[in-house]
Amino acid sequence: MKIIFSKKCFEFEQAGHPESPQRLKRCYELLKSKDFKFIEPSSCSEEDILRVHSAKLLQEVKSGEFYDPDTPAFSNIFEYAALSAGAAILASELSIKFGVSISLMRPPGHHATRDCLGGFCYFNNIAIAVEKMRGEGRRIAIIDFDCHHGNGTEDIFKGAEDIIYLSLHQSPLYPGTGLESDKNCYNFPLAAGTEEAEYLSVFNNALKITSDFNPDLIAVSAGFDTYARDPLGGIKLDKTSYRIIGELIAKLGKPKFCVLEGGYSKDLSICLFEFLSGISRSQ
Repeated sequence: MKIIFSKKCFEFEQAGHPESPQRLKRCYELLKSKDFKFIEPSSCSEEDILRVHSAKLLQEVKSGEFYDPDTPAFSNIFEYAALSAGAAILASELSIKFGVSISLMRPPGHHATRDCLGGFCYFNNIAIAVEKMRGEGRRIAIIDFDCHHGNGTEDIFKGAEDIIYLSLHQSPLYPGTGLESDKNCYNFPLAAGTEEAEYLSVFNNALKITSDFNPDLIAVSAGFDTYARDPLGGIKLDKTSYRIIGELIAKLGKPKFCVLEGGYSKDLSICLFEFLSGISRSQ
């Protein structure tokens, strides 16, 4: 398992904000204790960002001249966001060589649309990586199991013939999108209180669509706010549910890379470890 990580993602925070350095510190410490090795990323280029985002959004993040109540204008946020996107790109490249990888970085990305930041997200990390891989002629399936719909990823890729986007998410919940499927975007809204058996039944339906699409590469927006004790969601998955989710993705038998999205409970590190244990299984 190739894990892309930098301690620079510990350097920015807002008091009381759920998307905090502590969530990554716990993950890093647990994985380090289990002898995982980490690869330092490099920042993506502005050209990489402009493949999926507008020049307007790029300039807003560079200048810090924006306002969103959930998405603070931290000092040097462009540096941190570009590094997180660069880590996603590196994860995608390593997945082709080694079969599976994960970008364990912040800030997350799947709420960033072509033109707008929001929902703790500045640039859409997974979209930037997918677009670069797509430019090399690959068909790509994006699987998003964050509790919140990845409105940004759908906005960027809706209508693409060589990409499908599949999202399992709680509804109603922020950002209020993903109520139905449209074109190449397959949405599976789930009620608050959904438990493992129902969730996995729907997840298997999503994977059947993925298998039929026969992608060259699978990109996973890995959000762990579907955990039963997460403060920002209402789905009722157990820690071990993520091992099963990882195993099911592994069974597709395709190269795959993962990008961390949400997950705000104190058990995030355990949920992540279970997922990595499942998705890194050889099939």
